[in-house]
Amino acid sequence: MDLDSFILRHSGQWDRLAELTDRPNRLTGAEADELVDLYQRVATHLSVVRSTASDAVLEARLSALVVRARAVVTGTTVPLWRSIGRFFTVVFPAAVYRARWWWGITAVINLVVGTMVTWRVINTPGLADQLLDEESARRLVDYEFSQYYFENPAFDFFLHVWVNNARVSANCLLLGILIIPVLVLLWANIENVAVIAGYMIEAGRADIFWGLLLPHGLLELTVIFVAGGAGLRLGWAWIAPGRRSRTQALAAEGRAAGAIALGLAAWLMVSGLLEGFITPSQLPAWARLLIGGLAWVGFLVYVFTLGRWAANAGETGDVSGEELIAEVPAEVP
Repeated sequence: MDLDSFILRHSGQWDRLAELTDRPNRLTGAEADELVDLYQRVATHLSVVRSTASDAVLEARLSALVVRARAVVTGTTVPLWRSIGRFFTVVFPAAVYRARWWWGITAVINLVVGTMVTWRVINTPGLADQLLDEESARRLVDYEFSQYYFENPAFDFFLHVWVNNARVSANCLLLGILIIPVLVLLWANIENVAVIAGYMIEAGRADIFWGLLLPHGLLELTVIFVAGGAGLRLGWAWIAPGRRSRTQALAAEGRAAGAIALGLAAWLMVSGLLEGFITPSQLPAWARLLIGGLAWVGFLVYVFTLGRWAANAGETGDVSGEELIAEVPAEVP
């Protein structure tokens, strides 16, 4: 390519685009259309210069011009606080709401399985003795279960449970494409809770068990069920993509799962604060249960109001179209 001839032929368009981008708020309708057309042309010019010429100065000039023009064409950059606000009021609740049947059914199945395991520990002769020896069971019932919530400073305990639960939820989402690991994680989680419940109830300590578990457990377990259900939904998108290709289905559901992972981390922080500061507090049991119940109901109301509104408006939890792909003309006019 003759670089001098290329510059001479197109420099007028570059100067005109620079002129239009310098006054974005004072453009007529015709000038706005001209700006869009010139932006596309100059973006193509930049692509040609990068691929066929070695002129760093010209490339830098056109790059800066294209960036300025893009800012005018696409609008003002959205402030960070507004992006965060939109994520928590639109993107995240829409993604969770769209997966509601998956995590709702996951929750029901886990609760049924947990109830069955607890019943078996209590009513199957010899099973409890096989799981734990008599001394270990006595320590669990008399000391270890309740002491778990009191043995560390509240803030350290909060960080520990937050990180641990966030890791479990992230694993459910990341491993969802394989399906089986999610089922294993969910089983390990509910089995642990159910076995402890069996020992505590059998020993007549049900009030201590529920009084320490429910204030944070209602929200914590719900969030884990959401992660598990969303992970399974991701795996199913690979198995049954519908009208989309498997790659398209997996990519779209994977981006939605990423949004769910970020949002759940915030809600796990709430459950971690409950577990670190409310569960071991000196508040009466009814007060702890009330606080935990309100947080749990708040999550459900949040998902089934904001999420439903956003989903009905067409939100999926995926990135918007303009963020997903950007195109420029393939040829220089």
